[in-house]
Amino acid sequence: MIYPAPLRQGSVIAITAFSSGISEGKKARYQHVITGLKNQGYVIIEGDCLIGNSQHVSAPARQRATELMSFLLDDRIDAIAAPWGGELAMEILPLLDFDLLKKAKPKWLFGFSDVSTLTVVISSRLNWASAHSPNLMDLAASETEALTANFLKNMATDTGGRFSQCASLQHTDKWPDGTRHPAAVLAPYLKTNWCWLVAPRNGSRIEGRLIGGCWDTLIHLFDTPYLDLKRYAEQFDEGIILYLENVEMAPADLTRSILSMKFRGVFTHITALLLGRSAYPASNNKEDLTYHEVLQRHLADLGIPVLIDMDIGHVPPNLTLINGALAKVTSDNVKSDITQYLI
Repeated sequence: MIYPAPLRQGSVIAITAFSSGISEGKKARYQHVITGLKNQGYVIIEGDCLIGNSQHVSAPARQRATELMSFLLDDRIDAIAAPWGGELAMEILPLLDFDLLKKAKPKWLFGFSDVSTLTVVISSRLNWASAHSPNLMDLAASETEALTANFLKNMATDTGGRFSQCASLQHTDKWPDGTRHPAAVLAPYLKTNWCWLVAPRNGSRIEGRLIGGCWDTLIHLFDTPYLDLKRYAEQFDEGIILYLENVEMAPADLTRSILSMKFRGVFTHITALLLGRSAYPASNNKEDLTYHEVLQRHLADLGIPVLIDMDIGHVPPNLTLINGALAKVTSDNVKSDITQYLI
């Protein structure tokens, strides 16, 4: 893997909305976050594809791709962030020149949701490490939730170094109201419980190289030139840990997605699977299929460890997961944690 330089005071972060832009009501929240980053010593460059959101996007696909390419090729820049995810980051993938990017200085890309449509491709195509993490708009300077508040500390880790994170004590299904309260922070109130759907054969720990992101978007990228897990896995003797999180797929949709992955042999290229909590609303009808029933019915027979209900995705908080890092994940009756080695 190729690790971009650590993010520290003086690092340059370029911001462009290559998926959804910032609506009028969220501008105050955005300014609060940007001011906080500047006060911490980061240099901010703002793109033109940022403010406004029409038909799910900040600008036409060609314009978003052109701006993103200009940032990726600008070697003054250390990291690129979108304010948040959205719906249509896939539109820009065919418009990126990966041959040209191979000659550029590696840069961090970070975030979750539709941001992972890009981060996973950058990591699988270019071997640049990237981060599945809190989104830019989550990085309020006043944030106290540990996984979110420590994101920038994690991103300051030297190449060759490591950092560890424990499972959150509590999570939440409610996002801060950044429209009425620009400085709002997370208010966790639900008990977190990482648990093994399929435990490792020996002990309670797994090890491998990380890659993953938003299940809803990645399901369309597996076995394409943008996410070739077979090629990715062939590079690493340690094996591949795939992590995913469901946003909008109902249990039946999720069932079809898992079966599609089985039909295409996606799971044969990985040695373990990590899953976040599902953001799809639970049904009150006892006759309906549930998220956990789908996992039990269709993932328990993979022959690999499967750890579920982790701090990944749209039911915050979010771990910082480095695509390409060597990870050791432990979960037992005492504690759950993950250590990542940038090697």
